[in-house]
Amino acid sequence: MSSQFNFKEGVVYANGIELHYVEHGSGPLVLFCHGWPESWYSWRHQLQAVGDAGYRAVALHMRGYGKTTQPEDVEAYTISSLVGDVVGSVAGLGESEAIVVGHDWGGPVAWYSALMRPDVFRAVAVLSVPFNPPFPLPAGIDLNDVMRESAAGRQYYRLFFQEQGVAEADFERDVRKSMLGVLYVFSGDIVRDQIHEIGWDGHFPIDETMTEQFVIPEKLPEWLTEADLDFYVKEHTAAGFSGGFNWYRNIKRLPAHLAPFVGKSLEQPALYLYGEHDLVAGNTPEALHSMQATLPDLRKCLKFEGAGHWLQQERADEVNKELIEFFASLA
Repeated sequence: MSSQFNFKEGVVYANGIELHYVEHGSGPLVLFCHGWPESWYSWRHQLQAVGDAGYRAVALHMRGYGKTTQPEDVEAYTISSLVGDVVGSVAGLGESEAIVVGHDWGGPVAWYSALMRPDVFRAVAVLSVPFNPPFPLPAGIDLNDVMRESAAGRQYYRLFFQEQGVAEADFERDVRKSMLGVLYVFSGDIVRDQIHEIGWDGHFPIDETMTEQFVIPEKLPEWLTEADLDFYVKEHTAAGFSGGFNWYRNIKRLPAHLAPFVGKSLEQPALYLYGEHDLVAGNTPEALHSMQATLPDLRKCLKFEGAGHWLQQERADEVNKELIEFFASLA
């Protein structure tokens, strides 16, 4: 763990696996769920601020990442398993309820944890991935087909991850390049630095790999230190990338696992934060409008001008302020 943070570490046994976590502070439980290709460490700034504000801030190492169990079976990474991990962690941490916070893939996990278990999660805050209510698909169609049609002959990063071994070989060839590249290309800095005119949406030529799309900046963005990058590189070198890719390999199973909740509304207080240049996570005007119409107690939907996908790192202080104000409003 980076020496600049004085956090406690622990392991909780939940849903048949061991989940590593890091925590700071005491008080009402706030459970942070990271996305791809990250770590509890992506919440380092929030753990400090939220813990100092009078909460028990706990960031999970999600299934397949870091020191948490990494099942080999691809189907061990369905949304049901991921929600089960988060629900089980609350009891494993000795609590009966929590506020759940998610980013990237941790966003859907947070949204659906709150949807499925309102008795456990009294509020939800999500960054970068808007709420998409469970919906049925026509017979014989899966979400990979939908993504393939939308890609219109191009490759799409979620589809590139589907075949086991292909994405692993691409990303593990040079872990430092992969981590720095993905952090930079999906950030707001790539627009600010005038490398791209708009944020990258994750599409690329069908005969190329994903890391071929990455740009390596001459100097690190202000929000990313060498120590931060070293942490991510060491962690993914040790654990590999398969666990995170397996989340994507279960996208096609989402509708079936969410089918029992079609038509159910998420009624708890909610907060949504996103970056202006974050095009990879579905932040279209239509999706944002639909979310605002769907969630009856969405207290704020806030766009951060100039920011990209890694919102809690790119705009740590502003995100901390919004989260703490939201948590305080729940009292």
